[in-house]
Amino acid sequence: MQLNTVIFDMDGLLIDSEPLWSEAAAEVFTRYGIKVTEEQYAITTGLRTKEFVEWWFTHYKISMEQAEFARKAIIEKVIDKILHKGKPLPGLAHILTYFMERKFKIGLATSSPQEVIDTVMNHLKIGKCFQAICSGDLLPYGKPHPQVYLNCAEELGSNPLECICFEDSFNGMIAVKAARMKCVVIPAPHQHHENRWSAADLKISSLQNFNDLLMQTI
Repeated sequence: MQLNTVIFDMDGLLIDSEPLWSEAAAEVFTRYGIKVTEEQYAITTGLRTKEFVEWWFTHYKISMEQAEFARKAIIEKVIDKILHKGKPLPGLAHILTYFMERKFKIGLATSSPQEVIDTVMNHLKIGKCFQAICSGDLLPYGKPHPQVYLNCAEELGSNPLECICFEDSFNGMIAVKAARMKCVVIPAPHQHHENRWSAADLKISSLQNFNDLLMQTI
């Protein structure tokens, strides 16, 4: 089946917000005596904020009564940081233009809550590029469950087998493959060498590197 639809993750793929999420979490977690290393943080990349908070609250045996407050505080901090420091990742304009010129349907499937999505779309001025924007935040299951990708494909009127997806996280990659879609993964530079990305159909270092030749290999 020929590919005619592209679906993008958002954080860490289109915008350099992963460090901002990490900063926000570290600032909020300090209130509870939680310190998460960079290696530990990578384990939960791609999870929804609620799941992320509950994961580390469970790990550090913090009462769940505070989890919702922590979740809201992290989101508020992330939005503020995006507005002040958020930058598009290399190749953003290139990749959107590439697929628009080829008349692909374009969607977004992210774990972030709607208020963060709206902030990013307005900040980068790219909202008009997407025919469907789906958040996994309120779904029964988030990534690595495929539902947010399946929902996005359905909203675009596409068969999953017609979709190529771009991800930067391991949980996101698993979600894409579970949805039976093609996956291009762009890991963080310090994770690029890891063998776990072998499940992806293609691994590249930047959105800027994607081209017709690579498209033909998928």
